[in-house]
Amino acid sequence: MSDTNFPTPSSTGASAAKGYGYKNAIIGVLAAGLVGVSGYLVYSKNDTAKTIHQQETQIATVTSEKSDVQASFDASLARLDSMSTVNTSLASQLADKNAEITKTKAEIRSILNKKNASAAELSRAKTLIASLNEKITSLEADVARLTQENQLLTNDNVVLKQEKEKLTADLATTTEVKQNLEKKVDVASTLNASNIVITPINVKRSGKEKVSTTAKRVDKLLVSFDVDNRIIQPGSTDVYVLILDPEGKAISSGPETFTTREDKALNYTAKLPVDLETAKKKNVEFAFAPGTSFKQGNYTIQIYQNGFLIGQGVRELKKGGLFG
Repeated sequence: MSDTNFPTPSSTGASAAKGYGYKNAIIGVLAAGLVGVSGYLVYSKNDTAKTIHQQETQIATVTSEKSDVQASFDASLARLDSMSTVNTSLASQLADKNAEITKTKAEIRSILNKKNASAAELSRAKTLIASLNEKITSLEADVARLTQENQLLTNDNVVLKQEKEKLTADLATTTEVKQNLEKKVDVASTLNASNIVITPINVKRSGKEKVSTTAKRVDKLLVSFDVDNRIIQPGSTDVYVLILDPEGKAISSGPETFTTREDKALNYTAKLPVDLETAKKKNVEFAFAPGTSFKQGNYTIQIYQNGFLIGQGVRELKKGGLFG
């Protein structure tokens, strides 16, 4: 019967076929979507990996560049350290350049001390290092020039010191020779005393004088002598006369003394100024009266000049007779 509610064989097969095709379509769509998602994921992963690789490459490049900058900076510092032996005098002359170098070093260190220094900052550091190397090169040239100048000055000082030592030695020799010559001239210019005459004089009440050799009649001794020297310069000098009594005691006119060449201080009887002329004899005369009676015996007359004993004479005074 055509009106029955049960499916017929033909309608059942068509329905099943229709349901199977729909299911396959869904599966196809899902499969296509899965393929698309998988493809996207693969692409996305590849793109991420590429980005990461690029970032890693950039980091490696920056790190390498920073290392290169650090190495270049270290090399510059090593050049500076090699000049650390520059002495104080040179350092003071190079103070301005040292100040510039110190400032540049500080800026470079500031960049290199950053953990995440940018490429621009590293580029700035490179520029600064190049400038630093120029300053160091200039500094090295200045140090070499100043060192050479100092060496030349040192050599000059050595030569001057040697010349000074030679001049000092020559001066010492000259001074010694001069002193020796002066001593010789001094000694050679000492006067000679000659023609020494000692005359005992008796002075009468009338004032008339006569020679007497009797001690008790002698009122004074008249001493006369000549002095001369062929090289002495014209001028005035002092001659000292020392009279010794018969007992050998010096008869002095006061506490004043003169010094002999043996550094002995002697009291003198008379100090006589004498005006001299070169190579001409000068007569000197003076009278000595002791203020007391003369004693019997020998009176010695010593003449000194320039510390030397230049002449000596003796005069005997006798006792005399009952009617002498």
